[in-house]
Amino acid sequence: MEIAPATRMGSVELSVADLDRTIEYWQRVIGLRVLERNDGHASLGTDTELLRFFEEPGAQPAHGHTGLYHVALLVPDRVSLARWLAHAAREQIELQGLSDHAVSEAIYLRDPDWHGIEVYADRPRSVWEGKVFELMTTMPLDVQDLFGELEDPATEPFDGLPEGTVMGHVHLRVADVPRTVEFYNGVLGMGVMAQLGPAAAFLSAGGYHHHVGANVWESRGASPAPPGAATLRQATIVLPDADERDRVAGRVAEAGQEPEAREGGLLVRDPSGNSLLLAS
Repeated sequence: MEIAPATRMGSVELSVADLDRTIEYWQRVIGLRVLERNDGHASLGTDTELLRFFEEPGAQPAHGHTGLYHVALLVPDRVSLARWLAHAAREQIELQGLSDHAVSEAIYLRDPDWHGIEVYADRPRSVWEGKVFELMTTMPLDVQDLFGELEDPATEPFDGLPEGTVMGHVHLRVADVPRTVEFYNGVLGMGVMAQLGPAAAFLSAGGYHHHVGANVWESRGASPAPPGAATLRQATIVLPDADERDRVAGRVAEAGQEPEAREGGLLVRDPSGNSLLLAS
């Protein structure tokens, strides 16, 4: 049975080595703002929470383990993406890549704990709906064309990511792609939108190009990161209501895993040990 089409991704929790360093980076570089801060943890976002950070002093990046590949912040429009890239260029922010995926345009970078970040804008849904498998690709981003959205990239003001920015998708490092597909598709009910054999898969609710990405490029056969690492604590899947949340959780239980009650929802784990909060 398919997951509800209105299902979307919510807040992502990450552990970090130095909370002050993390907040400074995600405010100055990414353009989020602090929504709440308590002893050892903080919530950041725009008009809604996008990420929660928990301090693990001395934590090291979780290389070679399952966990987060990147969080993907979806801005409302192409102008917002151009504005963010102009800011990155002016501030000489180190980037990992700039890609045109046909369904979207994306900019990649990493935070001080080596957590992957994507800032992206979707192409109009009419361009790719029903054709994700055929269209989704990776080509160089046409930066000059993107900057054509702005009058003057050199002076375009940047006051942070705009309201309406959401967690568009979460891309995970997994141990085994076929088992991952069986869980997200066969158990949770997400559609398989594209797959690169046993190397990567992209799944979603409601025909979106992907809410969850999964790959083994750095993690084939790997185990979750050890305690105390800078890693993914949990990603949130937001169902449209409590009945749908409980229905999906019931399918997880039928598959042999008992969901755990947590603040805000029910916690389940994919076959690679990545934690998912089913919320509504």
